[in-house]
Order: sequence, then structure tokens, then C-alpha cells
Amino acid sequence: QVQPVESGGGLVQAGGSLRLSCVVSIIPFDLHSIAWHRQAPGNERELVAQITEAGTTTYVDSVKGRFTISKDSTKKTWLLQMNRLKPEDTGVYYCAARIWGSIEDIWGQGTQVTVSS
Repeated sequence: QVQPVESGGGLVQAGGSLRLSCVVSIIPFDLHSIAWHRQAPGNERELVAQITEAGTTTYVDSVKGRFTISKDSTKKTWLLQMNRLKPEDTGVYYCAARIWGSIEDIWGQGTQVTVSS
């Protein structure tokens, strides 16, 4: 079963860094991409960063130059390196797997990131 499992969240001061990990133990042959989304209290979930199996990356404007998404194939892990964190980066971060031809992504349980000012 394809089930992303996130880790790495925590409490950090503004300007600090965190690295989130998303492990997908069974990688389907038709995986299209892995994406990180976040949801702050009272806000809708938003796409933060995405990486396709071809290696193409996209980022929401607010994190460009600060966040980096990458893949460690040997560990079946996708990483989100978050630098120069801001209080507005606070939220629950979710990893989602997109499969070719599927209308729904497969979501992890999320990991909390809190950035204090």
C-alpha cells in the first residue's frame, strides 16, 4: 500500500531551519509526483512544493529561495528542507503522492511545524 509517512516537524524560532521527511515504503511504478502541502489554522490547505519523478520541481511563491524539495531514492524518502523559516510558515505539513491517472492523491497524516517570532 502506498502510504506516505511524514516526520521532522517541530518548534523552531524564526530564521531557523527544519527538514521534513516523507517515506513511501512501497513506491508504485505509476507514481507521478510527491508534494508537500500545508494547512495553517483557519486556512485552506495549500501546495508548498512538488517534485515529479522526472525531477521537475515547483514551489509556491512564498517559499521560493527558502525551501528545497528533493528525493533520496535509496531511502524511498522525499525531503523538504526549510530554511529562514517565518511565523507564517506555521502549520501542519502533509506529504501527498500523486499517481498517474488517479483523481485523488494519497495523503499522509501530517507533521506539525511551529515557527515562533
